[in-house]
Amino acid sequence: MDEIFEGLNERQKEAVECLEGPVLILAGAGSGKTKTLTHRIANLLARGVKPSNILAVTFTNKAAKEMRGRLWNLLQAHSRDGSQEPPRSFMPYMGTFHSICVKILRIEAEAAGLDRDFVIYDTDDQISLIKRIMKNLRLSEKKALKPKSIQSIISSEKNQGRGPEEYAAKALYPNQRDIAKVFEAYEKEKEKAGALDFDDLLLKTLELFSNNLAVREKWQKKFEHILIDEYQDTNAVQYHLVKLLVNEKRNICVVGDDWQSIYSWRGADFTNILNFERDFPGAKVVKLEQNYRSTGNILEASQKIINNNKTRTDKVLFTEAGKGAPVEIESLADEEKEAQFVVRTILRMQKEYPDYADFAVLYRTNAQSYAFEKAFMAGHVPYKIVGGVRFYDRKEVKDVLAILRLIVNGRDKVSFERVVKNVLSGIGEVSLNKLLMAMDAMNDANPLLNPDLPDVLNAVKARNGLVRLTRFLEEIRNATSVAYNRGENVVNPGEVVRKVVAYFDFQRLTDDGTPAAEERMRNLEVLASNAAEFASLDDFLADASLMSSADEVTGKNAVTLMTLHAAKGLEFPVVFVVGLEEGLFPGSRAYDNESDLEEERRLMYVGMTRAMRRLFLTYAMSRYSFGSRNYNMPSRFLTELGYNPYGSVGYRDEDGDGFKDYGDDVFNDDDFGESDLDPFPEDLPVWE
Repeated sequence: MDEIFEGLNERQKEAVECLEGPVLILAGAGSGKTKTLTHRIANLLARGVKPSNILAVTFTNKAAKEMRGRLWNLLQAHSRDGSQEPPRSFMPYMGTFHSICVKILRIEAEAAGLDRDFVIYDTDDQISLIKRIMKNLRLSEKKALKPKSIQSIISSEKNQGRGPEEYAAKALYPNQRDIAKVFEAYEKEKEKAGALDFDDLLLKTLELFSNNLAVREKWQKKFEHILIDEYQDTNAVQYHLVKLLVNEKRNICVVGDDWQSIYSWRGADFTNILNFERDFPGAKVVKLEQNYRSTGNILEASQKIINNNKTRTDKVLFTEAGKGAPVEIESLADEEKEAQFVVRTILRMQKEYPDYADFAVLYRTNAQSYAFEKAFMAGHVPYKIVGGVRFYDRKEVKDVLAILRLIVNGRDKVSFERVVKNVLSGIGEVSLNKLLMAMDAMNDANPLLNPDLPDVLNAVKARNGLVRLTRFLEEIRNATSVAYNRGENVVNPGEVVRKVVAYFDFQRLTDDGTPAAEERMRNLEVLASNAAEFASLDDFLADASLMSSADEVTGKNAVTLMTLHAAKGLEFPVVFVVGLEEGLFPGSRAYDNESDLEEERRLMYVGMTRAMRRLFLTYAMSRYSFGSRNYNMPSRFLTELGYNPYGSVGYRDEDGDGFKDYGDDVFNDDDFGESDLDPFPEDLPVWE
């Protein structure tokens, strides 16, 4: 028994010892919540509770596997063959909501009205089914309707406990009404096939427990103790499932941190954890406030940020690791200088942190990655993008590049095929093959401009789509030719990108009804901004090809680039939170909505608390977006730290001027080979 409490602080011990009744463990960032939860289960087992009578819910299969292994080793249990790996039968009801619901539905298939051998559709299966339904409903040619996006919308609705009828009732626009038709047909097709999707696993279990008292009481009796990790991330269906499973003894323990709730966009409701004491009167609350990850200055700054949220629990994190280095704030001229600053700082810190894997760059949107990808390649610093796609590999970017390549080379069949499939409408596989064969037979330098090419197609819609493309290509080529003849500069590539986006209505092509649509358009704005720096379209396309080649410097020992959302649960010795400007972080959508703003602030808190030893916060005074260069105010999050861009409020004052001097002899351009980077900034504002 003693080993169960070994290595725990007083609050962790309190959480592990209290085994009866409802318990809420408010676990601050880096406070050892997984360790506490694992030791609590070990204490239950040591006191005679059978593993099969414990329901332990995690939010990922990886977390469940890790916890099961740690628990097995903690109990010093070994299998008969001497292996230290826990057998599959150990802790049978430890896992995600979905995996546990599968087990329950298999056992209670008859009561749930299901075949015991029901199949489970994964995301790819769902999308394939939706594609078939769209084809049957003649919706497959509508570019604004993407099967993947429809799948996401259906999943979101079901996570809130809503079916096709409820969605159809609130559908106002044509696309929404089309999605409602797909939703209805999707549910019918699944039922015919005897299949369930991931969301059905939760909904069918909830329906079973809601409508069948005998079954509900059976499982309430079985689960003598219920433990839920990351409770702040539960959605409406999961919340109701938990409430139905708790028996009269109310032995439920939930662990979480409302300060780190950042997933409302996918259905999570952080008020579930705030309302735990209301739902379970008399609940014991244990706060884990000792942080084992970050230094004192990082925690103090993070606390200052989160304290501005009105809807939150009260905690004060502390550490025994000392104050550490100050949090450093840097103002840069633009996004390019911001990226260069990050690269130079990483190179400067190599003596102290020789592993590139010690560094992470966190940004609000994936569109911000381009400037950093470019700077890391120029500086020969290995990097990897986690949870996202490299800029030039993003679909909307590749679609626009394909059109640009056709402007330069009308015989590029690969680009032509991509444009036909992703941008134009009405040209099917058979028509495409006819066109490709006709292009091969033509001796023209640019067969796409041959007036006879559209005659290959029989369908009027297909011909119109092709004519629309050829007219655009001819217009751009003529404009370029006229400019040459007049002795003027050729049409700027950035302007060509904007013309492509407008002419082919990429606003519509990228709008799939999800929040990601706005980011796709931002990616195209970044593409236009980058293209504008080149003298010709040829030069720009050559650079884009090099940037998207497989020669990118990557590896295991690489700097991590990722969104703030993807960083949750991770930690790095050195972290850069970049793009701290009003309108970007927090985003403009948060201006008129207090709850959205508070979630953005929680996201900032999550980003800051990923840092173990050093934390850098940066912003650009100007940034290219929406077709022009904008001048933004520093993020309010910096102001909340006491930062004043016009003075020295809140800075550590080493030399009497509120700034920390690095001098101008730290770097020279030789560090970057032939790059043309500015000298390392002399003044680095810091907050302490």
